[in-house]
Amino acid sequence: MNQYPPIAEHGMVGDLQTAALVSSGGTVDWWCTPRFDSPSLFASLLDSERGGHCRLAVELPDDGMSVRQLYLSDTAILVTRFMAPGGVGEVADFMPPVESPVATDRHTLIRLIRVVRGSLPFALDCRPRFDYGRAPHTLNLPDDHRAVLRGPGTDLHVQTGGDIALNADGDDVTARFTLSAGQIAAVVLTSTADGSAAPRPPSLDEMIGQLEHCRAFWLSWLRSCTYRGRWQDMVNRSAITLKLLTYAPTGAPVAAATMGLPEQVGGERNWDYRYTWVRDASLSVRALIDLGFKDEAYAFRRWLRDRIDAGGAASGDPLQIMYRVDGDPLLTEEILDHLEGYQGSRPVRAGNAAADQLQLDIYGEAADALIVGRDIGAIRGWKALSGVLDWLCDHWDRPDEGIWETRGGRQNFTYSRLMTWVAFDRGIRAAIYSSRPADTESWTRARDAVFRQIVERGWDDKRQAFVQHFDTDVLDASLLLMPRVGFVSAHDPDWLSTLDAMDDELVSDSLVYRYDPAASPDGLRGSEGTFNLCSFFYVEALARSGRLAKARYAFDKMLTYANHVGLFAEEIGPSGEQLGNFPQAFTHLALVTAATALDEELGRAGTDPRAAEHLGHLHVTAQGLVTRPGSRS
Repeated sequence: MNQYPPIAEHGMVGDLQTAALVSSGGTVDWWCTPRFDSPSLFASLLDSERGGHCRLAVELPDDGMSVRQLYLSDTAILVTRFMAPGGVGEVADFMPPVESPVATDRHTLIRLIRVVRGSLPFALDCRPRFDYGRAPHTLNLPDDHRAVLRGPGTDLHVQTGGDIALNADGDDVTARFTLSAGQIAAVVLTSTADGSAAPRPPSLDEMIGQLEHCRAFWLSWLRSCTYRGRWQDMVNRSAITLKLLTYAPTGAPVAAATMGLPEQVGGERNWDYRYTWVRDASLSVRALIDLGFKDEAYAFRRWLRDRIDAGGAASGDPLQIMYRVDGDPLLTEEILDHLEGYQGSRPVRAGNAAADQLQLDIYGEAADALIVGRDIGAIRGWKALSGVLDWLCDHWDRPDEGIWETRGGRQNFTYSRLMTWVAFDRGIRAAIYSSRPADTESWTRARDAVFRQIVERGWDDKRQAFVQHFDTDVLDASLLLMPRVGFVSAHDPDWLSTLDAMDDELVSDSLVYRYDPAASPDGLRGSEGTFNLCSFFYVEALARSGRLAKARYAFDKMLTYANHVGLFAEEIGPSGEQLGNFPQAFTHLALVTAATALDEELGRAGTDPRAAEHLGHLHVTAQGLVTRPGSRS
């Protein structure tokens, strides 16, 4: 089997229309262009031999050199530093933001090289593999500083600035060069549509100017952030990550930058996450709204309204669960048999067959995003939302595949019912507050029927807990959102007993599993790690329920699982490794909401003597959990 860097050993750069992953060793091993969901140019993360890569690194024995990677503070500029006895150098990777709202086929990845001490030998190996490694390409090398690698529909231009001479290696390009202290060079990768005009040759001054412009863009964008809490750096990094994962021309966030990365190494849970889930996108945008980023909310509202206006899904429902970033509902799933998968994790899937699933919870998340506080947006938006709620009155009481997209058959999932309750609740409140026309009587009857169904059929007396669906006693971490959405008080006895049951069954050293697939078969083989989204939702639920010491301890531990530049994948494996697609929007939006909730509750504890007393007299159990004497560990 080929060699692969750990999933977590990467940083992400992007230009708001696409994104690339750069390993801590200096290799671009993931880049799809011109969009997140386009076929890949570099995909060595999924097959280190056939996938393609662009390596730019110091060429010295590993035992004589150390490598460190970091972001320039509060930016999306990624710096990989090479430190050896003979010198210190660095590569700054960034993509100039495409600030126009118009989609473009031209995207640029700049790799700026600088040596600050001594002298270092560098190696460049640029070996693209077009169309997920399925298509051949040709090479045109007009001179020592320019190369054009032509694939089907896409050209990759490789240009160098400074003392870097390109050489042909078959249909790929390489270079070997040495830089001394004070010298700067650049490698610029530009993707264009087939036959488009070549970019202008780069000058080093221009490249340095582009870096400064990119830095200024991110610092300016972050000025809108209203968060001033205890975890500023991590919240800022999560906000930047959510912004990088948003397709600017439409305002549609993707779930992750990658496809095919496994939830279990060697397993089959290897999905394509480069699309816009209504649920994930709604929650991502809501997290940005809570941080003060209003433009993202308006853009997503337009995108979501346009999906409703377009006439709904093939099933006749107003929405399907996911779309391409331009709103295209067709996401045909195919198996890429020629790729071995990350560390042999087959099959590698492109597209996502779950797009045809019924997941009724999306209407609650969508309503919560469309109605921000008391702002219900434009008249067209209200007409679209009210039409959806009228439809939902007649269609909410159905089994579905649920939030986790199980492929083992439809069930009456409690979380799906919970979020349909949210849809009706938000619509009723908005209609009354804003005096908008609506069939609030029908909405109210439906809301109350959903409520009764959840408390009567979603509650298990034996477990003393709300359960995954109406025909099981299995627990489900998605229900950690029950207090947040306002269905139940965070201090309600039924909720606290549910939280206790989750503590016993789903929580492992502060990390949270979604559910137990052995007890609730989901139609797939294998297991998975703990789910980072749920671990951060657990922190929020603990904080809102007054269990502040445990919440803060769990949050601090979760932050230790971030990678070296503050990014999270989807899951944490049994040895603390990151698993699943990377970086994951779900995880970063949940980090934001957990930090915000914990800040608010700690702030209240500072002024409430009873809450302060709750934080006092702590001790550590044998399992390492911080508790109060007499509390459950």
